[in-house]
Amino acid sequence: MEELPLAEQFEQLIQRGDKLAIAEFLNDQNISDVAELINEYPDYEAQIIANMAIHRAASVFKILDITEQRRIVKELPPFKTAELLNELPADDRTDFLEELPKEVIRDLIKLIDPEERKITLSLLGYPEDSVGRLMTPDYVYVYEHNTVDEALSVIRKVAKSSETVDVIYIINEKGELVDDVKLRDIIIAATDKKMGELLDGRVVALNVNDDQEHASQVFKMNNRVALPVTDDNNILLGIVTIDDMLWVANEEFSEDMQKMGGTEALEEPYLETPFFKLIKKRVGWLIVLFIGEMLTATAMAYFSDELAKAIVLSIFVPLIMSSGGNSGSQASTLIIQAMAVGEVSLSDWWRVLRRELLSGLTLGSILGSIGFLRICLWHFLMQHGVIQDLYGPHWLLVGFSVGFSLIGVVLWGTLSGSMLPIILKKLGADPAASSAPFVATLVDVTGLVIYFSVAFIFLKGILL
Repeated sequence: MEELPLAEQFEQLIQRGDKLAIAEFLNDQNISDVAELINEYPDYEAQIIANMAIHRAASVFKILDITEQRRIVKELPPFKTAELLNELPADDRTDFLEELPKEVIRDLIKLIDPEERKITLSLLGYPEDSVGRLMTPDYVYVYEHNTVDEALSVIRKVAKSSETVDVIYIINEKGELVDDVKLRDIIIAATDKKMGELLDGRVVALNVNDDQEHASQVFKMNNRVALPVTDDNNILLGIVTIDDMLWVANEEFSEDMQKMGGTEALEEPYLETPFFKLIKKRVGWLIVLFIGEMLTATAMAYFSDELAKAIVLSIFVPLIMSSGGNSGSQASTLIIQAMAVGEVSLSDWWRVLRRELLSGLTLGSILGSIGFLRICLWHFLMQHGVIQDLYGPHWLLVGFSVGFSLIGVVLWGTLSGSMLPIILKKLGADPAASSAPFVATLVDVTGLVIYFSVAFIFLKGILL
């Protein structure tokens, strides 16, 4: 007989109201499957967590969205909340608490065991988005003078409560980080060998005040599952594991995408964000971009005399503006993404400038040629009576004006879009703030100046 899907099995158990059967069922499922049940049955999310073994409940809780975590803690009885918070690893507990209002944190902190409370308050004391907020104090360390046999005894004793035992950390009597050793190397070494003899001097460590985004890059470049965290005096404080970095990478990606779209980053899922908070996040950039576009209107007014003399020039204004904006948005998006994954650094600015200079000239020439040929084709069709004349007797000069303007505007858009993220990074700002809408608005204004300047060169004394 075919087994029912998990959701249907869960529904049947809920209808029966057999708590023992529900607990047994939930404890037999994969953590990810239980999380799916919570997503599918939000009315039972607190009940699901309450009926699971506490260590499994904590494993499910830490992979849920913050909004789901908040609802669960709000519905759980205080003793169950205390069990859950105490069972959570210190880094995951800190990550949850830092998203809550201060008055809520004060109430929940009281539920945590004294030793765990001390650790949590310590982690909350580090700057937001720093490695200190991510690290966990649950790791295995031994001293240089310990033998392999002694190290194995320590591992057996504390491994159960440690975040990972893939890597063992070696410290000296002052608590300073000396090196790290893979568990495999310890297992295959002679039992009477000193840990100091297994060192290779290739330890990679993070500083407790390092930015989380920087830590993500270090993980990527060194292919590690965990990295030690030290203070400014090289004292070992904790470790950061790869699962934390995956969450950071996901949050950074979402934040960058939102900023590149011309809005402030959302702290909560879109559907959970209050309406007026969502408006507040979006209106700031819209006002900035609107004021920027007002400069476009000012530029149009400045060249009003030229437009009055040569109405034909106005036909190509949308074409020129959109081409420059599109090229700038492309370049901005490419450079922001390359900087986010570590492919481009500040020191690469000259290589980027040189590359985008050639790209802008090439792309501008392609678009300029298409624009010029379009005008030529239109004139050819007009001569054969297929369509009406739009460009007049000076169509060739108009074609050259449009073609060369497109080269200049696309080149300027490409250079602006590629250099702006690097400049912002140099100034200490977020490169993602140089969003595609912002670059497009900037290029709109300057594109008009380039267009009318080029047109003036070709049409001076003729149409202008």
